[in-house]
Amino acid sequence: MSTTKHYLKGDKICKVKFKISAEFTHSAQSLQLAGDFNAWNTETHPMKPLKDGSFTISLNLPTAQTYQFRYLADGVRWITDPEADGIAESPYSDAKNAVLIL
Repeated sequence: MSTTKHYLKGDKICKVKFKISAEFTHSAQSLQLAGDFNAWNTETHPMKPLKDGSFTISLNLPTAQTYQFRYLADGVRWITDPEADGIAESPYSDAKNAVLIL
C-alpha cells in the first residue's frame, strides 16, 4: 500500500495517488476509498483495478490538513493502510484509521 503526493497550484492542492497492492486486497472484486475528505461515503470514490490485482485512485486535496481514511473491500471488509503517514483511533473500538498529512 502506498500514497504518492504531488503538490500543485502553489502548494494549496496536492494530487494524492492511493494504491493498495493485491496482497492486501485478498482477491477483492471492488475497492472504495472512504475518509473524512468525502464524509466517509463508501460509494463516491471507487478505486480502479489494475491487472496485477492492485487498486488505485488519485484525488486532488487541499493542503495544510490532516485526513483520515480507509479502504472498503467488496463493501464488507475495511482495510487500514499500514504505510500511511500515521494511524489514528476510530470511533469503533475494533478499528483504526490511516492518517494522511498534507
